[in-house]
Amino acid sequence: MTGTWLMGECEVNDCDVDGGSVGKDQGVLVKRCRFLEESGCASVCVNSCKIPTQNFFNENMGLPLTMTPDYETGECQFSFGLTPTEVGEFDARNTPCLSRCPTTGSMRIWHDGGKRLDGKSTTAPKCSLMDSED
Repeated sequence: MTGTWLMGECEVNDCDVDGGSVGKDQGVLVKRCRFLEESGCASVCVNSCKIPTQNFFNENMGLPLTMTPDYETGECQFSFGLTPTEVGEFDARNTPCLSRCPTTGSMRIWHDGGKRLDGKSTTAPKCSLMDSED
């Protein structure tokens, strides 16, 4: 399986697809996502991996993809042929910060354009994990 070097150990599996059926071997389960493990941040996962990857497959490959990260286990289910739902995407964008997040929530504020979860504006510091432009 390609991608192991980037994402971690993976296995092909069956998954839900559009139309309510199950697609045989249309899923990929990343058993322990390196991206999520290294960042330790739900906002980085959603905004730098999940949404851009789903958009790439849908817009450039013409293939719907729903990615479902499991923040407890570190797994991520890729469901090829399953269009992301508005509710699922809303829930993903509103995932609370993980207790192990090294940015203590500042990435969530930064990704939300300086808006706190209560809707008030703030000057959000850039995440310390991001490269600074010198």
